[in-house]
Amino acid sequence: MKQTIIPSPQTQQEAQAIAKASQKPGQTKEQTKLIAQGIEKGIALYKKQQKEKSRQADRAKKKSQQLRHTAENTTKEVMPLPAKPSAKSKPWLPWGLLIISWMGFIVYLSTKAS
Repeated sequence: MKQTIIPSPQTQQEAQAIAKASQKPGQTKEQTKLIAQGIEKGIALYKKQQKEKSRQADRAKKKSQQLRHTAENTTKEVMPLPAKPSAKSKPWLPWGLLIISWMGFIVYLSTKAS
């Protein structure tokens, strides 16, 4: 089904002005009118194509924003919070190692002195 393109009054005026500007000597009004109609159709088709390009760009932009939004949500869900070191993890370990090292040092000195 082919849709008829109905140009706006502004488009008709623009087309008429362009047709008159490019009018050749000896050209009839009927020929100028036909040229103006062709220009109107061309302008209307151009505007239609630009609207479609704009719609496609908007769709692509919206899709990329959705993908970015879903990617951010999945990374938030996947990444767990870093584990905090607990204060009571092993407080006896450094003291135990210190005591063992001093005991070893004392044993070493006592065996060396004898």
